[in-house]
Amino acid sequence: MTDNIAGKVVVITGASSRMGAAAARYLAAKGASVVLGARRADRIDALAAEIAAAGGKAAAVATDVTKREDLKKLVDTAVETYGRIDVLVNNAGVMPLSPVDRLKIDEWDQMIDVNLKGVLYGIAAALPYMKAQKSGHIINNSSVAGHKLFPGTAVYSATKFAVRALSEGLREEVSPDNIRVTVISPGAVKTELLEHISEKDVQKANRDFVDPIAVPAETFARLVAFAISEPQDVGINEIVFRPTAQGA
Repeated sequence: MTDNIAGKVVVITGASSRMGAAAARYLAAKGASVVLGARRADRIDALAAEIAAAGGKAAAVATDVTKREDLKKLVDTAVETYGRIDVLVNNAGVMPLSPVDRLKIDEWDQMIDVNLKGVLYGIAAALPYMKAQKSGHIINNSSVAGHKLFPGTAVYSATKFAVRALSEGLREEVSPDNIRVTVISPGAVKTELLEHISEKDVQKANRDFVDPIAVPAETFARLVAFAISEPQDVGINEIVFRPTAQGA
């Protein structure tokens, strides 16, 4: 692994909890300047202060990824504060699982708005800067559920399959501009995602499966760092990871 992280400016959405926060801490410790976006401003303000107290560089911007103007403000702040944007980590996501026949339509809309449109809005905010720089790296968070279906995941999986398709299409389009694209698909990780499930039977089934085997959020952080740290002429296009104990 080369030292290709120090000095880079990294924007992270969903930075207020678990995987996003872990990535921010890990990358900042390796010398990146991190710009944190999330709706819970108090959390990202506290995280930015923690990183600064440890000698790192961090800024925080209250961000709702369902709002295009919020993503633009987040990326613009990175450029205004640190002079450029090198990496965008589209990490924000929600997972209110339920069988389709329960018709949780508002939750379907939420997953589409956050998991897919939020990624698109992040790309729209970052890509003009990266094309002008002739360099950059976009990392999109999918899921093992973006590779296979499980009971109750139909709509969630649809958003995560879409993120994979979007990432590959984007990679092909922007490679001439020296922009790298990576899609990361986590399996069972200790996150807040199970708290989004409103159907109690579905939530219990998923907790029974995930809780005994889930790996720490720092696992995601290390894999983000791995993708970034490779030399500019190497693109890590797709990473799928699971706990060793996860068979499905």
